[in-house]
Amino acid sequence: MLLTKKIIIPIYKSRMQYSETKTPLFDGILVINKPAGPTSHDVVNAIRTKFGFGKVGHGGTLDPQATGTLVILIGKATKLSDKFINSDKIYQGTMRLGIETDSYDSEGIIIKETNPSSITIQQIRDAMNSFKGDIYQIPPMTSAIKIKGVPLYKLAHKGETVERKPKLVHIYEFRLLSFNSPDIEFIVRCSKGTYVRTLCHDVGKMLGCGAHLTALCRMAAGNFTLSEAIPFHEVIKMDIHEIRKLMIPLSTLNNDFIPQIKK
Repeated sequence: MLLTKKIIIPIYKSRMQYSETKTPLFDGILVINKPAGPTSHDVVNAIRTKFGFGKVGHGGTLDPQATGTLVILIGKATKLSDKFINSDKIYQGTMRLGIETDSYDSEGIIIKETNPSSITIQQIRDAMNSFKGDIYQIPPMTSAIKIKGVPLYKLAHKGETVERKPKLVHIYEFRLLSFNSPDIEFIVRCSKGTYVRTLCHDVGKMLGCGAHLTALCRMAAGNFTLSEAIPFHEVIKMDIHEIRKLMIPLSTLNNDFIPQIKK
């Protein structure tokens, strides 16, 4: 099972503590290994504040409890945000059979429990295979998608449920890695906008026992992988010179990206 450890992000009260002005001439990419706990925005804000960068963004949100590859865009690289957000992703995760939650993950309220002991590996493989290719997903109520300008999760916190339009996504691979009942370890390679927790929920529905996501790690975002990612807790302890050495310069990107930067 994937193990996650919550890390508390240090709060920097003043950017002046690290630099008198915004750090100039830094345009590039950092590949971060995000820990469980902080939001993607928390990571962006901590890096911006610590190093005094004028512009910082990311290439695709990870849920707070998810870990793994988070592409941080600095300076002119922020113009590439859409490119990275639209890229395919690879995740490794764990789902637990027999428990269904309102958020489809372990952060939600348990709404149903059953005994999944009769479920076989072959049934699991068959269920997972049925989701390969183009599929429609209904976003969970605890997602950040906005309805009339209001994020769904804010409505969910008020106890409200609204109709959500199905979203078309593509699942290239959805493969069983191991099964130690009631836990299933899996890998999924998918298009942008895929809700892995919804996949887990739908697998549980198909098996008739319910399921929810308990751990998730993004192994790759586009061409960037977890193996090259720097742990966030190490990055935040570095100085500006160390960060500069680790930053991937824009000049190394292929021609698909360069024209967008020059505009």
